[in-house]
Amino acid sequence: MTVKKSTDEISPKGGSRRVHPVDQVPPTPKLLTYGFQHVAAFYAGAVIVPLIIGGALGVSGDDMIRLIQADLLTCGIASLLQAVGIRIGKFRIGVQLPLLQGVAFAGVAPIITIGFMAGGGSESLPLIFGSVIIGGIVFFLVAPFIARLVRFFPPVVTGSVLTIIGITLLPVAANHAIGGQLGLPGFDWSYDVMGASPGGHGDPTSSTNLAFAVGTILFILLLQRFFKGFMSTIAVLLGLIAGSAAWYIVHPHEDWSSVTEASWFWFATPFHFGAPEFAIIPSLLIVLVMMITAIETVGSLYATGDIVGKRIKKQDISAALRADGVSTVLGGSMGSFPYTCFAENIGLVRVTGVKSRWIVAVAGGFMIILGLFPKAAALVGMIPEPVLGGAALILFAAVAIVGIQTLSTVNFNDHRNLVVAGTSIAMGAYVMAFPAVEEAVPTWLSWYFSGGIAAGAFTALLLNILFFHIGGKKGPAVTTDASGERVHLAEINEMTEEQFEKTFDYVVQGSKSTLEAAYSLRPYKSASALGEAFQDALLTANEAQQNELLQSFPDLGAEESEGNYLAREHGERALGNLQEDEHNDIVELATTYRGKFGFPLIVSARDHDRFDQLLRSGWTRMDNSFTTERQAALIEISKIVNYRYEQLVAEANPISSARFGRFDELESQ
Repeated sequence: MTVKKSTDEISPKGGSRRVHPVDQVPPTPKLLTYGFQHVAAFYAGAVIVPLIIGGALGVSGDDMIRLIQADLLTCGIASLLQAVGIRIGKFRIGVQLPLLQGVAFAGVAPIITIGFMAGGGSESLPLIFGSVIIGGIVFFLVAPFIARLVRFFPPVVTGSVLTIIGITLLPVAANHAIGGQLGLPGFDWSYDVMGASPGGHGDPTSSTNLAFAVGTILFILLLQRFFKGFMSTIAVLLGLIAGSAAWYIVHPHEDWSSVTEASWFWFATPFHFGAPEFAIIPSLLIVLVMMITAIETVGSLYATGDIVGKRIKKQDISAALRADGVSTVLGGSMGSFPYTCFAENIGLVRVTGVKSRWIVAVAGGFMIILGLFPKAAALVGMIPEPVLGGAALILFAAVAIVGIQTLSTVNFNDHRNLVVAGTSIAMGAYVMAFPAVEEAVPTWLSWYFSGGIAAGAFTALLLNILFFHIGGKKGPAVTTDASGERVHLAEINEMTEEQFEKTFDYVVQGSKSTLEAAYSLRPYKSASALGEAFQDALLTANEAQQNELLQSFPDLGAEESEGNYLAREHGERALGNLQEDEHNDIVELATTYRGKFGFPLIVSARDHDRFDQLLRSGWTRMDNSFTTERQAALIEISKIVNYRYEQLVAEANPISSARFGRFDELESQ
């Protein structure tokens, strides 16, 4: 029997052999449609960064258009580089996965800070771009060693920095929302922030500004609440379009000369803003931003790898990070900013189920085309200040929330983490609120007080090194669940079996056989090796031991009690503060499940933030066979064990604690 091959299975080289979905080239209509959908979902996030930076620094109208064009052009080239990939000698650049590249939001506040160091306006751009180029070069060179460097950026540092960045960005967005001219404390906002665009409306008492800022927020929220899939992903873009349309209906006499006078075609050339300028502190700020975005990139890699079914190797990580470095150097040369993988489009890959990297390559092509037309960029520059401010408030608040979410993984029973996070956020807020304090310190110390992001970020980094990497006992450590006492790896290797079981009883729900198996794998060379020992113990357990482990877990929805750690974990997530009817629904599900399978319904708390999501997942699992569901339950236990162990690790697994759990692969490959 002859089986007709699907055109979706054509190899990029034209062969007929079966290829991985990532490498398949869909038919041209699908290729173009899905590629444009990625651009639509990505566009608002791409252009809002140069708009915010240029607006905050008071960049002139023509230069604002060029910033937007350079950004779009570089986004396209960077996305092509990441999705298609190239090889230069022994260096592989680009991971060859469906990942779009965009300007890193984490860089907005530091870049604004650098701009004000140089006096603001278009004249400050050469120093910014010089710092971006240096940051990209350094990042390219250290890409292969990133696993060793991130040990200095555990969740307590990255979470604090992201929180500070979000806090610092919110006043910038708020200034746009009120019309853009009153500004931040200590900043001169007397100029027209948007140049030739609709500025001149700065007034915090203006009901019009308030209506458009809040109206834009409400419109975006309504789209996200009542629509799903594609419409939800482009809610910010639609909010900007709808808000701008309403603004020009109310203000029909705005000056559109920036659009009518803009040329139809212009190609960004290197250094068109002037020769780059270089300085140590601004360059260090960009390097710090790149280190933070490295964690986002690696997280995006593993998330995408899981979606498309590809195992991420050390070489893939190096290739992706090199692409970030090259893209950032290109961005600085062309008049743009640091680049990283855009997480927003990963969700689009999951929603559509279309895994081809060539779709992202086509999206990159679209972005390049958009970057060639100044009229399109000028039209974007006409987004009214209050509308832009409303959308930016949502986006920048999300940055702070990501920081808070990252900090939620930190063990604050260890007072050192409290000192690092609390002091860094306090210093960042202090300098942000009163930037004039820079004048009260010696010149050699002015770099530290040059902005809230600089003060907060360097405080977090330096305190982490002081408290965790200098003096005291060396090596990674874990904390015991009961007292928060730190126990170092050398001490763990010397523990008696009884001490080991007492320390890690919580991790494996008190399963004696699992603890015995993990203990037998001593000595542990690293904290990640200890975590692997628990996973190995689960995998090598016999059927009777696995049954014992399954039965050790309480029923879902059981009241919190001694030993019922799962109830506390779920209480912080999907099962917290349930109404009586909701609790009854969970109990009904758990009872029905146990009646069918003979063991409790086990769900990893980390994967479910909403009650309805967890309930739906549980009832879906009721359709599984006994064998399938038994394996599913063991997988959930593996997730829970890994999560609990990560909670105990003080510093050895910073990336996984932040969100994705693969530091051991980085360290060992």
